[in-house]
Amino acid sequence: MSGNTFGKIFKVTTFGESHGEALGGVIDGVPAGLKIDLEKVQAALDRRRPGQSFGNKNNASVTARKEADKIEILSGIFEGKAEGTSIGYIIRNTSQHSKDYGNLVNTFRPGHADLTYYLKYGFRDYRGGGRSSGRETSSRVAAGEIARQVLVHFYPDVKITAYTKRAAGISISRVDYDEIEENALRSPDNEAAAKMNKKIEELRKNGDSAGGIIECRVTGLPAGLGESVFDKLDAVLAHAVLSVGAVKGIEFGAGFDAADMTGSENNDVMRASKDKKSVVFETNNAGGVLGGMSNGNELIFRAAVKPVPSIYKEQKTVCADENGSFCDTNLKIEGRHDVCLCPRIVPVIEAMTAIALCDLLLQDKSSRA
Repeated sequence: MSGNTFGKIFKVTTFGESHGEALGGVIDGVPAGLKIDLEKVQAALDRRRPGQSFGNKNNASVTARKEADKIEILSGIFEGKAEGTSIGYIIRNTSQHSKDYGNLVNTFRPGHADLTYYLKYGFRDYRGGGRSSGRETSSRVAAGEIARQVLVHFYPDVKITAYTKRAAGISISRVDYDEIEENALRSPDNEAAAKMNKKIEELRKNGDSAGGIIECRVTGLPAGLGESVFDKLDAVLAHAVLSVGAVKGIEFGAGFDAADMTGSENNDVMRASKDKKSVVFETNNAGGVLGGMSNGNELIFRAAVKPVPSIYKEQKTVCADENGSFCDTNLKIEGRHDVCLCPRIVPVIEAMTAIALCDLLLQDKSSRA
C-alpha cells in the first residue's frame, strides 16, 4: 500500500490498524535542537481520544470505546529536544472488541471503505475497518502537535483554531473561542451546541447518525506561504484535510458562495496600514489565500464532515463468497461507534492544518535569501 506519507520536508508517515497491536508514525524534518513538549502532544491526543464525556455532561456524539491513547516515543527525541533524526512513536490499542465485527467477514458496510479495499486488494482487515478506521487519525494528531511546535518556534503568533460550525442541521449563531471546550460538540456557541447535542441524542436513540461542518481559522501567518503552481497553500491544505476519511468537501473564505458573487463583490479591498508598512484587507472572501500563497489575512476554511456510516439500522448491502461472486443481503452493524464525528474531528483538522503549514514553512525557507 502506497500513500501513507504526507509532506516534502516535514514528512509524516503513519501505520497501524484499528484492532492491531498499535498505531504509530514516523516524522522526518523536525529541526535538530528544537524543544519538544511531549505533555502538549499527549494533551492533543487526549482531545481526540474516544470515550470522552466532557466532564459529567452527556455527549451523544462519541463512541463508548475507551482508549488511553498514551504516546510512546521510540526515537528522535533526546533530553526533550529533537535530534534531527526520524521521530518514531506508537499508540497502543487496548480496548479492541474484534468479535463485534464477526458478521463483516464477507459482508460490506454501506458508506465504509470495505468494498473498495476488497476490490483493490482482494481481501481486507474487517475488524473496525482496519487501516481505513478513524483511529488512524491518532497518529496524525501526535504529528500535528509536533508540527505546531515547529510553526510556533519560527512564528510565535501562529494560532490554529477549529470548531464545529454546524452539526445535525443546526448552525452556530456566534463565535466565542472560550466556549469551544465547554460543550460536547466543541462549538464556539454553547446554546447552539446544546441544541446539536439534543438532536444527535435523538438520532442515536433511533439508530442513526449525523454530519456537520468544521470551520478552521489560522491567525499570525506571514504572507507568502505556499508555492504558486501545484503546491498552492489552499491545494496543499485541501489535500491534507480531504485525506481525513470523513471529510467530503472543503471551501476557503467565501467558498462556493463566490460563484454567485460579482467581481466587485468578491474582490477583497486592500489598503495601506496606518504605519504604511503593511497591507490590510477590508474583507476576506479569499480566505487568506491569493495566488496560492498566504496574503497576511486570517486563513479561513470549512470542511464538510459526512454522517457516521456505522448506524444501528438494518441496511441493504452485498456480501461476497469465496469465489468473489456477490449477492444481496441485509446487515445490522454491531459494536461501538460515534454518532457524530464533529467533536473528535476538530483536533484532527487542526493537526492536518499544522502539518501542511509546517511543511510549506520549511519549503519557504529556501525561497529567498
